Amino acid sequence: MTAIGSPPSSKQQNGQSAAETWTADDVFDDTYREKAGTPPMVLVWRNIILMSLLHAGALYGLFLIPAASPLTLAWTAVCYIFSALGVTGGAHRLWSHRSYKASLPLRVFLALGNSMAFQNDIYEWARDHRAHHKYSETNADPHNAKRGFFFSHIGWLLVRKHPDVIEKGQKLQLADLKADEVVMFQRRHYKLSVVILCFLAPMLVPWYFWGESLMVGYFVPGLLRYALVLNATWLVNSAAHMWGNRPYDKAINPRENPFVALSAIGEGFHNYHHTFPFDYATSEFGCKINLTTAFIDLMCFVGLARDCKQVSKEMIKARVQRTGGGGDKQG
Repeated sequence: MTAIGSPPSSKQQNGQSAAETWTADDVFDDTYREKAGTPPMVLVWRNIILMSLLHAGALYGLFLIPAASPLTLAWTAVCYIFSALGVTGGAHRLWSHRSYKASLPLRVFLALGNSMAFQNDIYEWARDHRAHHKYSETNADPHNAKRGFFFSHIGWLLVRKHPDVIEKGQKLQLADLKADEVVMFQRRHYKLSVVILCFLAPMLVPWYFWGESLMVGYFVPGLLRYALVLNATWLVNSAAHMWGNRPYDKAINPRENPFVALSAIGEGFHNYHHTFPFDYATSEFGCKINLTTAFIDLMCFVGLARDCKQVSKEMIKARVQRTGGGGDKQG
């Protein structure tokens, strides 16, 4: 692992030093100024209808759980973890923040999990997430938490993007994503991969291998699992920006939220993550309530991942003393 040591003198927002960053795209831009006036909100009715149908189907899947076999419930858990890792270990920590390096087989594995998660392709997900860090809690943030819980949770997907999100997103340097053949292959074939991995595979595997009904397969490991992973991810954007403490940087909204960390397999240590976005663990506590970190550590052990970026204890202590809000760090 690569420990990032003492910071140099150059400073960024909230006292952040140049050594505390890993990509130029995920560094907060304190020169950005919001334009006067608010553009009209335009509803995207297709998304509203689809999200309503998805959550209705997920609710029906919840009532079908007693009819599902133990093997189907185990398969549902496997699909949950696999699809969540495609987001947390893949689109987020690997491709958005480049916090570690992954071999081709691991990148393919994570890309497949990302397609099962169906949260936009890796390229678009990473672009929006870098914009979220660079313009956090402003109009250029795709899911600006200052617009309320509902907006930052799901509402941002139900309306047209703010013009600043589009403008600033187009200016990000995404050459690393364009150069990754796995990212671009998934982008070219994203719709087909989603149909196969998000909907058909979760339904057909239990039907073919242990005789589960297609209805249970579609609604439980299919729609219910999909909706749960979606909402776990969205909680990072909403709940983890509103509820919890801020021991690393009291001047920013992201919080330490153990419930979100549990549901999103490690992504709830959000005050830490926005303070040190390049750290592969997104937490100073290693694998604690952090299945994604445990997975990356395992991949390093078997030789499929390497060069994990991690903040030194000295830097963490110095940052807490400089900008921290005190209180329990949820460790």
